[in-house]
Amino acid sequence: MRGWLLLGMTALATAAAAAPAMRSLGKGPHSGVTQPGQRVIRTAEAWQKLWDEHTANVQPKPPLPAVDFNKEMVLAVFMGQRPTLGYATDVTAVTREKKGLRVTVRESSPPPGALTGQLVTSPYAFVAVPRSDGPVKFVVIGGDRSR
Repeated sequence: MRGWLLLGMTALATAAAAAPAMRSLGKGPHSGVTQPGQRVIRTAEAWQKLWDEHTANVQPKPPLPAVDFNKEMVLAVFMGQRPTLGYATDVTAVTREKKGLRVTVRESSPPPGALTGQLVTSPYAFVAVPRSDGPVKFVVIGGDRSR
């Protein structure tokens, strides 16, 4: 019995070590970035430039979320323009792998026949994770890739 308990605790510790801490910097349905894609931001200058693009149509402009780029980096995901409300994207997991990070992105769309507000949206999500200079691989799950 102790062997199984020790094995389970070791597996949990390994999983925790493989999943870097993640904190949300914001998500929502409206971004000035209207093309789908993902970005990895490793400098304050690049973060400011992306934030300016993201908030280009917002008045008053919200303050730039604080990030310590000596310790962190920003992962940004954009779903691109969508024809109605009801679409969303989020970073659900970040896993450390041998050659970098694997980022799981969940996209969702309204079910067929759903009544949705007729408003063009551009869903987005930003998270800060511990800095890594290795490659970052984004894996998108779910959603509707149609435009």
